[in-house]
Amino acid sequence: MHRVGSAGNTTNSVRPRKEKRLTYVLNDADDTKHCAGVNCLALLKSSVTNGCDYLFTGSRDGTLKRWALAEDRATCSSTFESHVDWVNDAIITGGNTLVSCSSDTTLKSNIIASGGLGGEVFVWDLEAALAPTSKTSDAKDDDCSNGINGPGNSLPIASIHTVSSSNSISLHTTHSHGYVPIAAKGHKESVYALGMNDSGTLLVSGGTEKVVRVWDPRTGSKTIKLRGHTDNIRALLLDSTGRLWDLGQQRCVHSYAVHTDSVWALTSTSTFSHVYSGGRDFSVYLTDLATRESILLCTKEYPISQLALHDDVIWVATTDSSINKWPAEGRNPQELFQRGGSFLAGNLSFSRARASLEGSTPVPVYKEPSLTIPGTPGIVQHEILNNRRHVLTKDTTGSVKLWEITRGTVVEDYGEVSFEEKKEELFEMVSIPAWFTVDAKLGSLSVHLDTPQCFSAEMYSADLNIVGKPEDDKVNLARETLKGLLAHWLTKGRQRFGSHASSNGEVPSGKDISARGGLTLSRVEVDGNAENDSAVYLPFEFSTTSPPSIITEGSQGGPWRKKITCLDGTEDEKDFPWWCLDCVLNNRLPPRENTKCSFYLHPCEGSTVQILTQGKLSAPRILRIHKVINYVVEKMVLDKPLDSLNSDGTLAPGQPGGQAQHPSVGGDGSFRSGLKPWQKLKPSIEILCNNQASQCIYTTI
Repeated sequence: MHRVGSAGNTTNSVRPRKEKRLTYVLNDADDTKHCAGVNCLALLKSSVTNGCDYLFTGSRDGTLKRWALAEDRATCSSTFESHVDWVNDAIITGGNTLVSCSSDTTLKSNIIASGGLGGEVFVWDLEAALAPTSKTSDAKDDDCSNGINGPGNSLPIASIHTVSSSNSISLHTTHSHGYVPIAAKGHKESVYALGMNDSGTLLVSGGTEKVVRVWDPRTGSKTIKLRGHTDNIRALLLDSTGRLWDLGQQRCVHSYAVHTDSVWALTSTSTFSHVYSGGRDFSVYLTDLATRESILLCTKEYPISQLALHDDVIWVATTDSSINKWPAEGRNPQELFQRGGSFLAGNLSFSRARASLEGSTPVPVYKEPSLTIPGTPGIVQHEILNNRRHVLTKDTTGSVKLWEITRGTVVEDYGEVSFEEKKEELFEMVSIPAWFTVDAKLGSLSVHLDTPQCFSAEMYSADLNIVGKPEDDKVNLARETLKGLLAHWLTKGRQRFGSHASSNGEVPSGKDISARGGLTLSRVEVDGNAENDSAVYLPFEFSTTSPPSIITEGSQGGPWRKKITCLDGTEDEKDFPWWCLDCVLNNRLPPRENTKCSFYLHPCEGSTVQILTQGKLSAPRILRIHKVINYVVEKMVLDKPLDSLNSDGTLAPGQPGGQAQHPSVGGDGSFRSGLKPWQKLKPSIEILCNNQASQCIYTTI
């Protein structure tokens, strides 16, 4: 953290400036499936006979996916990786417009719209977002297909840029990562619900601000703001005339008392005569708006988050990562009422409706869905182990896995075992500074790196099993992890800026790339313990088949998300935090305190060894146990007269001895011809810390 002067400051006081964070999201499962609850659904029907219909799904994993629908299956054909937080809602209008809103406070639009927890709403032009992009000659080789590899095909991915709050819809043009949707800016908090009329001339959005905002997508202006809700707005619905219907979380706004808990989802028939509703009570109801007759269509074990009516079936999204298709008789819903089991919806308040329905449990019309789009289990529990390289996780199925976060891979899958017992079993007697934090908000592990804290942890190359590197070389864990994450980006940048290669076969160095990018290097220090190169060691190589995604922001444009294999080398300090690029390109780390650790050496209880030193000893930030053993050997053996040694190489009783941190001394008495007497000895030293023996027993050669 650096200190900068405040604007208008006349007293030379300073305030801390928080540097931008870099996050990478790990992925172990099939990337064609959602790994967290599905918050929204949007249907795009084909305009031609026998054409393919598409279902768009937005998830708490931060992605939008497009599914090609067939009678008995649904195939993921595209993934839109744009929002940096939950995608809360998405709508399609005008045949090809997708709008999305997110918890990251943005609303992004083409006219499919999506929104989420970040307060953003995006409006997408589907034709532009899914159109093939031409590649330059130097980018065709070893390039990212801009998609997810599935069985026999490659799925396109569209990326967009997060934007901040304002009061209009605008197109962000400074971002270089391909197609960028329109961003409707104005929400200051999370966006939970969207609605749009069929002609695409009216867009409404609502969320935790308790107001409904109305937009005109044609002019890019926010027209009006509707007030009146006293709680979160979770669902919005417009009929064909533009009449607005909405529901607030925790209470029923309209006078149709059907559900016994919060209503989270609405959809209607084309004539707006019947409404399907779902919510926190795990149930989907069909209600005739004219007769007030209601019937329980289906129920499952998870709260209902979104509904999408598709002819005679209805797609149901829940807080689970799977999506279910149920029969719904959308063309003629009266057929469902003819089966019996209906009841009259009251006009009671939410709390009174709950009380009136207690003791009378409706029977659902359908017991099982006709089709399920499966998701993958999301992570619900995690623990960073004290070696600061492994994270233990537990998912929704109870499966426990061990992750190595410096490579982004699962190293052990223990199955359904006790999480607490496995955590205790994996405990190690090591002390490494906390250099990262994690969360599982997106259903998978998100690893957060913040400067300068992330550069506090180092390990010896021998402890990392790095081949070809001196065993006593120190390795900064964050630096090497960043090199692994940005290895593809660095390669693409060298290809781009070097025009393949210079005449003598050399490619530009990291310094060349940073110089062209205009990176300033005034706030850092060079890490002299590592080479200034881009070599990635094996313990820091990330998978290219299931690559992690980076979430970060630079000096311009706001947060963005992209897979590491889809970085094209054009990203610079406008996209990445400056400290991240400076570390990778120039081997520079933020200034750090010269921290040392202090300790005492004492003889083991019952030992005849005498004290070596009277005071405490100090060492660098990290210390290998063999360093301590070498010190003990030198003090107890090399500095002692030979007549103080027994024939077996042990210290004679009563002679001055060395003080080790609980050391015990012995030897095998072996000698070698041609060596000096003290070199012929082979004493073995064992170090105990907190009455536990170290794992290193050192023997002089």
